[in-house]
Amino acid sequence: MADDTKLSSTDDIATKIMTGSRLCSGNPVTESLRVVVVGPEEVLGTKPLANEIQNLLTALGHDVKTMLAARTAWEPSPREGSDSNIAHDADLVIVLGGDGSILRTARWMGYQQTPVLGVNLGRLGFLADFSPNEVEMAISELIAGRFRLVEHMMFETCILRENEIVASDLGLNETSLLAGPPFSLFEVELHVDDELATIYRGDGLIISTPVGSTAYNMSAGGPIVRKSLEAFIFTPLNPHTLTHRTVIDTASRSYTLVIPSPNNGSSCVVDGRLLLPLKAGDKVRISRAEPKFCLIETNQHGYYSTLRDKLAWGGGIQNASSEIDCREF
Repeated sequence: MADDTKLSSTDDIATKIMTGSRLCSGNPVTESLRVVVVGPEEVLGTKPLANEIQNLLTALGHDVKTMLAARTAWEPSPREGSDSNIAHDADLVIVLGGDGSILRTARWMGYQQTPVLGVNLGRLGFLADFSPNEVEMAISELIAGRFRLVEHMMFETCILRENEIVASDLGLNETSLLAGPPFSLFEVELHVDDELATIYRGDGLIISTPVGSTAYNMSAGGPIVRKSLEAFIFTPLNPHTLTHRTVIDTASRSYTLVIPSPNNGSSCVVDGRLLLPLKAGDKVRISRAEPKFCLIETNQHGYYSTLRDKLAWGGGIQNASSEIDCREF
């Protein structure tokens, strides 16, 4: 079966233009790369691994910068102007941590995304796919051209209050509308292209991208969707009905969610970060974003092998991450 995550030459040129990176799928690296290594400084083992990677790449003739900072220090870059973010001038960003570190890095890079290679120091690491022991191999594969640049859809969430945008954010995994305290069910109206589609009544609603389908969406009983597709997945949280199930629709449409009567603690959360508490009549608009998150995959890690190894798909396969510290970074 053909690997539909591999980019065509035309797509790869578009990725180069969008990111500014000189990496091309399947092409060996023939010049010095500009590499940025990032990660959470409070995680044990991050600094030694960052030093190891820097020494390895420097010995190979590449220019390496390191940015280790507290999780709270990762703020997104402005839509225009890139002088405040060292990742924008890089060919490659190596992220140390877990999937949480990947999400923070994607948000930090903002509207100018650079290809990412994720190194897992957490538990699952579905996006941070490589273990510390595989870093040298992954770098060798990349330099030899045995890699793919795989684009993942990102999205924008805007909250309108009395027809004014009061909050917005760029996300990769999902937006969640949560009923919150006093923990009674609430209603969420879903409008598709300004047409009322349905009304959800329950504890909340998850609007996920395909790459986020293995996160909160999956935990809530939603489906796993191949991450190269461009779609939104609507998964209700504890719906008070026998008829509501997950709905998957194209990302090319416009989606608006209206909350007529939220609870006192109702909120909108993007990729695990509180965007804004919700008030009556708020409208939450979700749309496909222009930038795309670009992840590096090598021939050693395929889509289905990752599902088997990370999620123990099939039941009888041992999860290789079981010996790793159970915290997610």
